Amino acid sequence: MSFASSGGSGSLLDSAAEYQPATWRLIFHGAQDGATNMAIDEAILSAVIEGSSPPTLRFYAWSPPCLSLGRNQPLAEVDLAACRAHGVDVVRRPTGGRAILHTDELTYSVTLLQSDPRATGDVVDSYRRLSEGLMAGLLSLGVGAAQVTGQHNAGLPPTPVCFEMPSKYEIAVGGQKLVGSAQWRARGGVLQHGSLPLHGDLARIVDYLQFDDDRRPAQRHLVRARALTLAEALGRVLTFDEAAQAMTEGFARALRLNLVQGHLTEREQSHAAELRRERYGAESWTADS
Repeated sequence: MSFASSGGSGSLLDSAAEYQPATWRLIFHGAQDGATNMAIDEAILSAVIEGSSPPTLRFYAWSPPCLSLGRNQPLAEVDLAACRAHGVDVVRRPTGGRAILHTDELTYSVTLLQSDPRATGDVVDSYRRLSEGLMAGLLSLGVGAAQVTGQHNAGLPPTPVCFEMPSKYEIAVGGQKLVGSAQWRARGGVLQHGSLPLHGDLARIVDYLQFDDDRRPAQRHLVRARALTLAEALGRVLTFDEAAQAMTEGFARALRLNLVQGHLTEREQSHAAELRRERYGAESWTADS
């Protein structure tokens, strides 16, 4: 199965015109644990850097629910007892940013070389370019989304919650953050992955972070006021498959891609298993900050 770019209108098409058509691999994965998901993303990145795999767009889910930390975020910000009591995994991402509770969501990852015109320039510029795929998918669903053009969290005290405030070129609806993304560059390769919450209460994350009990209600209110789910933006619930289909078509259109559905290579599977065992599933990695 393949998804090719097609006609449309507006600024996203104008941006796509600067790209030569390219063929990327498309992978749909079901729900897996957090350590496995992060290991697969890094294994794909390594394979793309080595030239043994093509640029890849991957969609996946999480089971059990997982709290992921940014690469340099202190583990001390996590309420580990609450996570254990409710069966919530904890994993450290290879990318930066703040904590995300992965449940009831569509997660995407984009892996390509930094020399690709879709990723050239600095991190912010490539972030904007790649996020246009998400924008196109959301617009096709009728979501009035926009990329945040300013640093909306400037001057505010730091928070451990990723979805509390949008950063530059993240995607928001009416000023409320809808997609949380992060990027990692290594050895000439780029990995950008992020979370599109489909439904549910985004304030659940507060229960798994270290807040004083008297502060939790206000913190929940802040998350709900500053972020929203796709269901809240649309007024209806989309399934994982429906959202993945829309995002796939959006990436194909906005980035001028022919997306060919494929699978992990044996080498990627082996490397992912090693990374899961030695890094993402290891307490030493999760504790490191």
